[in-house]
Amino acid sequence: MLIGVPKEIKVHEYRVGLTPSSVRELVTHGHQVIVETAAGVGIGADDADYVRAGAHIVGQASDVFARAEMVVKVKEPQAVERAMLREGQLLFTYLHLAPDPEQTRELIASGAVCVAYETVTSPTGGLPLLAPMSEVAGRMSVQAGAHCLERARGGMGVLLGGVAGVPPAKIVILGAGVVGTNAAQMAVGTGAQVVVIDNSVDALRRIDAVFNGRVMTVFSNADNVEREVLSADLVISGVLIPGAAAPKLVTRAMIGRMKAGSVIVDVAIDQGGSTDTARPTTHADPTYVVDDVVHYMVANMPGAVPRTSTYALNNATLPFALQLADRGWRKALADNPHLKAGLNVALGKVTYKAVAKALILDYTPAEAVLPM
Repeated sequence: MLIGVPKEIKVHEYRVGLTPSSVRELVTHGHQVIVETAAGVGIGADDADYVRAGAHIVGQASDVFARAEMVVKVKEPQAVERAMLREGQLLFTYLHLAPDPEQTRELIASGAVCVAYETVTSPTGGLPLLAPMSEVAGRMSVQAGAHCLERARGGMGVLLGGVAGVPPAKIVILGAGVVGTNAAQMAVGTGAQVVVIDNSVDALRRIDAVFNGRVMTVFSNADNVEREVLSADLVISGVLIPGAAAPKLVTRAMIGRMKAGSVIVDVAIDQGGSTDTARPTTHADPTYVVDDVVHYMVANMPGAVPRTSTYALNNATLPFALQLADRGWRKALADNPHLKAGLNVALGKVTYKAVAKALILDYTPAEAVLPM
C-alpha cells in the first residue's frame, strides 16, 4: 500500500502522523511511504530522517493526497485537505465528528473511508488511540490552569500549592478516566486540594486507592457538581462519551456564580466541551473570559508538546496502521472488531451511531460497507 503523511496545518499543530521509526516499520512490511517535506520538523525529524527510514519526500500536501491510498494524520482534516480526499481513499486520524457537522458533511461527500483514532476500542473496553493524548492533555491541563490563574493572564492570582500559612488552591476534576487520573496525578504533585467527580463508584474507588486518600472523591450528580464547581479555583473537565458530544455538566448559570478569576480547562472541547460557554480556541489565542471566569479551550492541547505527543501516539497507532496497510481496510476491519469501531464515515455513509445521532444523520452499520 502507498501511505501518505501530510504536514499538519491546524494552527500551532506541530505533531506528525508517522515518526521515522513508524515509517521504517511500514517499509519493512513492504509498503511505500511518501511524506510531505518538513512534515516532521515539529518533532525534530527532518526530511533526511524520513529518507533514511525508507520514505520518499514530496513537495506539497496535494502530492500526498493525490497519490496515497491511505493518508495518516494527527488532527482532523481541515477544509482544504477535505477537498483533496477522493472516493475510496483511506483516512486514519482523529476526527471528533459529533460537534463538527461541516467536517462530517464534507467527509461524506468525499466518499473517503475515515477511521477515527478516538473510537477504536480495546478488548477491555478502553480507547487505546485516545488514551495517549488523554494522558498528555490531562497532565497539561494542570499546568495550563496554573498559568491561567496568574493575575497577568486574567486569573485570581493564586498559586496552586499555596505556601506556608496560605492555603492551596482547590482543583475540581470532572471525570475519573484517563484525563482525570492524569490531571489528578499532576494536581496532587502541586500540593493543591484536589477533588475528582465521576458517576462511576468503581472509578472513584480506583482514584481513592491510587492516591491513598490524597484526592477527595465525589459522586457525580447535579447538586455535587454545582457545589464543587462553585467553590473551585480551577475546574478541569475530562468527561467523555466515545464518539458522541460531551455532556454539558457546567451550566451557564453556574458560570455566572463561579469565583471571579477562577479558571476552566475543558479537555472535552474536541467533543464540543462540557460547559455551556465552551467554544474551541487555539494555542495562538487560548483563552477568553465569560463572567470573570477564564476559559482555556484549546482543541489540540497535546500539539504544544509535539515530540512527547507524537511518539506516544505512534506507539498506539502503528499496530493498527499496519493492519490496515497489510490487509486492506475491508479485511482489517472485518478481522478486528475493535478497529472496526473506528470507522466513522465510509463511501458516503455515516457508520458510527453516536455521530449519526448527534448530527441527526442516517446511520449505516459498518458491516454494510465491508463486503467487496
